[in-house]
Amino acid sequence: MRSFTAQRTDNTPDEIWLLEHPQVFTLGLAGKREHLLTSTDIPVVKIDRGGQITYHGPGQLVAYLMLDLARRPYKVRQLVERMEDAIIATFADFGVHGERLAGAPGVYVNGAKIAALGLRVQKGCTYHGLSINVDMDLSPWQFINPCGYAGMPVGQLCDLGSTSGRRVKMADVGAALQRHLAEKLT
Repeated sequence: MRSFTAQRTDNTPDEIWLLEHPQVFTLGLAGKREHLLTSTDIPVVKIDRGGQITYHGPGQLVAYLMLDLARRPYKVRQLVERMEDAIIATFADFGVHGERLAGAPGVYVNGAKIAALGLRVQKGCTYHGLSINVDMDLSPWQFINPCGYAGMPVGQLCDLGSTSGRRVKMADVGAALQRHLAEKLT
């Protein structure tokens, strides 16, 4: 992401990367190690996005957004809102009502955080992005204060429903998210 962003020119197309990470805790620029509540074998990596500590692991969809904001009719705050709108629309595709919580970026269902956001803007271009808990082991979340919020409940999309009654699949969530990001980020 950093290399891609550093090498961008005015003609470099914007990109969105969808992926899963191995188990890792990431600590953002403002991250405080005190939000790691206990020692664990899961690595803790300091990174250059905004925000506090979060967990990434198999079964979580991560979307990295490499966007040139000069090409867009909005700024960072509106980008965050559009990202949240895309996540909420993705959840709706699976029969799940997602919502924002004031002062806590991300998307929540019944007060539980299901999706997190963390961006970096460098020379008007973004990288890092968002994550959605799709179908993962949630136990590592007990080792941290998610995004710096003590006691914040965390959930996952597969436990919340599906319009078809079938298990929510990562590929389906990825396709829906990609479609909604394309709609919302224009």
